[in-house]
Amino acid sequence: MTSLSGITPSGRLTLGNHLGALRRFTDPDGFYFVANLHGMTTKHDPRRLAALTRETATLMLAAGLPPGTVFVQSDVPAHAQLAYLLECTSYVGELSRMIQYKEKGNGRPMTRASLLTYPCLMAADILLYGTDRVPVGGDQDQHVELARDVAIRFNREYGETFVVPELQKAALAMRIKDLASPTTKMSKSDTDDAVGTIRLLDPPDVIRRQVMRAVTDSDGEVRHDEAAKPGITNLLEILAACTDGDPVRMADAYSSYGQLKEDVAEAVLSVIEPLQKEYAVLAADPGTVDGILAQGRDRAIEASAPRLRAAVRAMGLAGSPV
Repeated sequence: MTSLSGITPSGRLTLGNHLGALRRFTDPDGFYFVANLHGMTTKHDPRRLAALTRETATLMLAAGLPPGTVFVQSDVPAHAQLAYLLECTSYVGELSRMIQYKEKGNGRPMTRASLLTYPCLMAADILLYGTDRVPVGGDQDQHVELARDVAIRFNREYGETFVVPELQKAALAMRIKDLASPTTKMSKSDTDDAVGTIRLLDPPDVIRRQVMRAVTDSDGEVRHDEAAKPGITNLLEILAACTDGDPVRMADAYSSYGQLKEDVAEAVLSVIEPLQKEYAVLAADPGTVDGILAQGRDRAIEASAPRLRAAVRAMGLAGSPV
């Protein structure tokens, strides 16, 4: 079984990214990458992209991802090479139905072509490594389904080349919401000063303040009820994700919102502070970070080469099709 996942450096990583992604990236044979090519589908600042790529990669290492599993997407040329072959296998109709394109690009002037075609790059990310399972949040379901469809079509039209992957969902962490707007996801793409977002590198006093300011409601009852009490439900789910508990049962232990918030703040800090300490050590030693990322890059290049060669030959670009 091969596990793969990537994180786009579109902003500074949040608590949700750690609980829903980094903490689940534990497969010593997996491939976990900073998806910096995906950060170019809309207008971007090159210096910010480079800085966020480095910060994201260092946080992945600080989270304890296994040696040799972490790399930067653009350092492995096979991702972009296979993406073009998959563009030649995909249909405009299915790409234009992707949520990101419909929300950010369809019908808008100066939409970049990459916003339409990036699902092919995402499919290439997955298919290059014979990935069996893709651990993602619910907002990525559509992309994994497209990768499955493209793999099935490619295999049918050009011969068996790719493993058809399965989606692996997170149970609680993918539901972590914004503290100020608990009906929307906590997003790394929010502005750096967003009051409802907990960033992994925020100082402890800032994190505590964010939690204590979290939106709740006026009835005073602590219970897990996403429809009627989204703010309280979000706090319970954060607490449960940090402590491996059951959010429904945890509600019974609280008679006040203040105590719940205090416990959530402590639980969040117990998860984030060790990560911050390890990040500081790595950030102070850039040579070590470079070496670990090079190890991951070399492993990814070696692992991805056979399927890229097979796809190239299958499509008639190098010698006889396999």
